Amino acid sequence: MSDEIEVTVELKKPLDKMTAKELRDVIINQMPMIAGASAMGKDELVAKIKEVLGITGEGPKVSPYKAQICSIKAKAKELRAKKVELAASGSRGDVEILRRKINKLKKRTRRLAAV
Repeated sequence: MSDEIEVTVELKKPLDKMTAKELRDVIINQMPMIAGASAMGKDELVAKIKEVLGITGEGPKVSPYKAQICSIKAKAKELRAKKVELAASGSRGDVEILRRKINKLKKRTRRLAAV
């Protein structure tokens, strides 16, 4: 593509969230300069659209809470090991308490990852 053509595309949702069929429709209707869209897979379609639009390939986003999530998961792993030991000894009350703590930690990691 030696000649630069200004292309504006109207998207209803992010490229990565679109299906291959939706991406093909966008290419066929709004980007006729891309040939062979019907034979391409989703990854190829997204790459071609980004290339034409001039979107640089940004890597995957890393959560700003990554270290905190890792420490919470390590703590949950320790509690699981302790829970197995207590289950073998037969103290149901303590096992139930640990199960709840592990559950809360898992919920916290999911909330942090969603932010």
